[in-house]
Amino acid sequence: MGVRLPSFLLKRGLIPCTYYLLRMYLSLFKVNVIGEEVVLRHLANHCRIIATLWHQRFLPALAYITKFRKLRLCVMIISQSKGGDLVAPIAKRLGLEPVRGSSSRGGKKALETILKILEDRPGVVHIVDGPRGPKGEVKTCLIRMAEVSGAAIFPIFVSAHRPLVMGSWDRFIVPKPFSRAQIRWGQPSVIPKTSDQESFERHRKEIQNRLAEGYAEDDLSWGWKEPL
Repeated sequence: MGVRLPSFLLKRGLIPCTYYLLRMYLSLFKVNVIGEEVVLRHLANHCRIIATLWHQRFLPALAYITKFRKLRLCVMIISQSKGGDLVAPIAKRLGLEPVRGSSSRGGKKALETILKILEDRPGVVHIVDGPRGPKGEVKTCLIRMAEVSGAAIFPIFVSAHRPLVMGSWDRFIVPKPFSRAQIRWGQPSVIPKTSDQESFERHRKEIQNRLAEGYAEDDLSWGWKEPL
């Protein structure tokens, strides 16, 4: 049986320490951003967005996400497990509004919550293949979220120069201190409302292929012999 940490220890010790260590680490590598003007123009026109990326790549993106702190973008990357008790408040300190749930536990309720939030908020950050994969596989909830809300899907291509690659299911990348990372915004996709399952699946595969191709292109630009 796992040991549940007391709430006072989380709030007074572990959460603040983890947050400040994370911020310190994120300040140690340089992030180059490409294509940001497209999404900023979209937001300036009061249009909603779904910023979409792989679980493998979200760590470098945290060095950039604080730029959007005032928008309070919501995010559904946090499981309902005990680990979520630590991750959720750290995400909040970074300027995100965490929605507890995943594709495996509480996913339907979390999706309903996000759709409700999108009625009043400008956007959401969505990890398309979390929390357990398969790597790079876009879940149907992304397409449903875009279809119902009318928000545009913006792929985010995150890459780094020779990062550490973990042995996890997604080969999670960790940029080395003092290295370089890149965040590239792709062109938006709008999903029309339809009850046609064939069209629904076609849109899902199109987004999935765009992400895979974009990540491969950016990885190879760093000199890798094959995509991460």
